[in-house]
Amino acid sequence: MGYPPLQGEGDRAQRGGGGVPRIPRPEVVTARALRRRMSYPEVLLWQRLRGQATGVKFRKQHPIGPYVVDFYCASARLVIEVDGVGHDGCQVERDELRDGFLRENGYRVLRVRADDVTRDMAAVVAAIVSCAARPLHHASHGPPPRAGEDI
Repeated sequence: MGYPPLQGEGDRAQRGGGGVPRIPRPEVVTARALRRRMSYPEVLLWQRLRGQATGVKFRKQHPIGPYVVDFYCASARLVIEVDGVGHDGCQVERDELRDGFLRENGYRVLRVRADDVTRDMAAVVAAIVSCAARPLHHASHGPPPRAGEDI
């Protein structure tokens, strides 16, 4: 004969409990979908950035606030955006709003043209790693300015 189940362990625990299923934020759902259908230049760049081959860790299609950025380096608070043919016309205005939001929240944004990724990958990766290696703020300069104070 076995022992009776402990507190919280019963028939329901064996079936997976009875909790409420988690519903991810819309940005997370979007990011997961974008990871599955990255553009060709994004895939090429990700192959070079992934797995800390560059000495810096990157995430792909990472949600930040209401946006999903192409690549993100958390240690440098650096956002990498790959701009392709779709970044013409009204897309430029949306990109400016997005970049403004990111900068106001302490992120640096580096935009890379998709043509440059396919043409000279080594130079693009070198520029990204160089930018990620430079810290956002030097401690010797005092605390960083708050939004609007640097004007």
